[in-house]
Formats: sequence, structure tokens, C-alpha cells
Amino acid sequence: MADWMRDLAVGQWYDMGQGPVEVIGIDVDSEVVLVQHFDGELEEFEFDAWMELRAQPIAPPEDWTGAMGCTREEVDDGVADVPRVGRWDDPLDRIDQDIH
Repeated sequence: MADWMRDLAVGQWYDMGQGPVEVIGIDVDSEVVLVQHFDGELEEFEFDAWMELRAQPIAPPEDWTGAMGCTREEVDDGVADVPRVGRWDDPLDRIDQDIH
């Protein structure tokens, strides 16, 4: 693996001089880095092109909702309405429940 790829990871944000982008995919076989711009636009770069960009890692934007096409309030309002069911539940949440 090339040295420059050690820090490259899905979910990492980068500054390419045109605003923040998030790495959303890395295809090692095809040698492609897939990024999503803050406004939601998707773009892919071949490894060689990615290295030439000299993109710098940055912290995620404080308001990451740009790519989602919604406002922070819409996201915050919806969180409380989402029922917590399924395999991602924390089993400790039900520890005090009486199971028959």
C-alpha cells in the first residue's frame, strides 16, 4: 500500500481548495477515490489525480447537512421521532424491563 493511502479513509473530510469534500468510497481494484462535495455532488478521482490534488485532511464541517439537502433543524426534529428498534439497539437499554 502506498504511504499516502495510509491516512485515506471513508468518512475523512478533505479541503481541495474548492470547499470541503468527504471520502465516501475507495476502490482499490479500480484505483478510484469517490468523494461527495458539501453540496451533495459526487465526484471520483483516479489515484494519480487524487495525489496531484494534494488535498489536505480537515475536521468535518460543523454543519454537515449541506449534502443532505435539509436544514439542521429538520435533522434535529427528526431524530426524536425515530423509533429505536432493530439490531442496532443497545441491549442495556432494556436491562430493567421485565421479560416473560
